[in-house]
Amino acid sequence: MKVIVTRPRAQAQPLVGRIEELGFEAVECPLIEITRTSDDPIDCGGYEWAIVTSPNGADEVARRARNLPKVAAVGPGTAETLRGHGIEPAFVASVSTADGLAAEFPRPEGRVIYLAAENSRRGPIDALEADFVPLYSTVLLKPVPPEGDVVVLASGSAARAYSFIGGSAPAISIGPETTRVAESVGLTVALEATSHDLDGLLRAIAEYAGAR
Repeated sequence: MKVIVTRPRAQAQPLVGRIEELGFEAVECPLIEITRTSDDPIDCGGYEWAIVTSPNGADEVARRARNLPKVAAVGPGTAETLRGHGIEPAFVASVSTADGLAAEFPRPEGRVIYLAAENSRRGPIDALEADFVPLYSTVLLKPVPPEGDVVVLASGSAARAYSFIGGSAPAISIGPETTRVAESVGLTVALEATSHDLDGLLRAIAEYAGAR
């Protein structure tokens, strides 16, 4: 089985390696590129909470944030990346979306700093009355879609990019927000990972292969 991996090239190898360990062929097709907005430190002093909404955001928080308060992660994938940098989240949303985090977030929350992608939706930010600091921008790439039996989508941006280039393989989605975006742009989601992290994606890939 050929599994199309759409993660940025710098982040794809852990997933590629484990797909190959399962005995499948990984076909790399980077669809997004992450561009940092700044190298300046971010002073989080005076805040009760810092919200981190993606693994890319977790990498940037580890690189740039100073005086971190309690950290809330949007889901297990983001939490896993934070822990890899020695940052233990005080809260991890059970529903891996920004809206899910905002709905579950402990109240009263105090002052909140929201550290996320440049084009983040304002709804969850406004719901938390948070100060927003953009960490990175996401650039959609336009490769020729490769042949594959299934495509792995780890973000809504990847789903949009895969649809834009005319990709048509059934998709394995990392979580509900990615599924929502994928379906909204006409992609078929075969499976959604039950845990929204690397292990969840691999279990879904194995399940999909077993059902073929």
